[in-house]
Amino acid sequence: MGSKRFSGSLFVMLVLGFLLGVSRGYKFYVGGRDGWATNPSERYSHWAERNRFQVNDTLFFKYKKGSDSVLIVSKDDYYSCNTKNPIKSLTDGDSSFIFDRSGPFFFISGNADDCNKGKKLIIVVMAVRPKPLPPTPYSPITPASSPQPTSSPPAVSPDARSPSDSAGPAQAPSTNSKSGSSGLTAGSLSVGLVLGASIGVSFILGGFLRVV
Repeated sequence: MGSKRFSGSLFVMLVLGFLLGVSRGYKFYVGGRDGWATNPSERYSHWAERNRFQVNDTLFFKYKKGSDSVLIVSKDDYYSCNTKNPIKSLTDGDSSFIFDRSGPFFFISGNADDCNKGKKLIIVVMAVRPKPLPPTPYSPITPASSPQPTSSPPAVSPDARSPSDSAGPAQAPSTNSKSGSSGLTAGSLSVGLVLGASIGVSFILGGFLRVV
């Protein structure tokens, strides 16, 4: 139980230390081991280019007090090595400067001759980036359902009629068979009458001839 509490406390201390370190920034020693020297082994411009500076970072200038100083100046005074109108002067020998904003900062030596020999420095502090917002959970948007159109019976084309419709209107039953049979009956009767009359006439004529 005690080991768990110790581990938890150690974790909290580490987190707090990390946050404090981030909030305070980093400390850069200008010129490295050479310090703020007149003839450094690495040019100050090159040293500044290979480093990245942020707000709350600190520059540390190491030099002999009374023999030199560090001046924060404007852009024009930087290029002209004007030491008469500095924005801020650092003269205590072990000088520190904290970046309180982003953008360019111009540093020159308090000795104009040393400044003209290259003892000056431009630092560009990167802009503060806002912390990214936590991702929002994805919620798909369901489109509103549109009313479905009422279904209507499909249109029937003239060529798609049912067999009963294509057969045409129902026709009345034909009476030709009856008329034909009645015609045959009438013809048979007339033939019989003719034959009967002929036979009767022949009998009458025969009897008349015999009497004569």
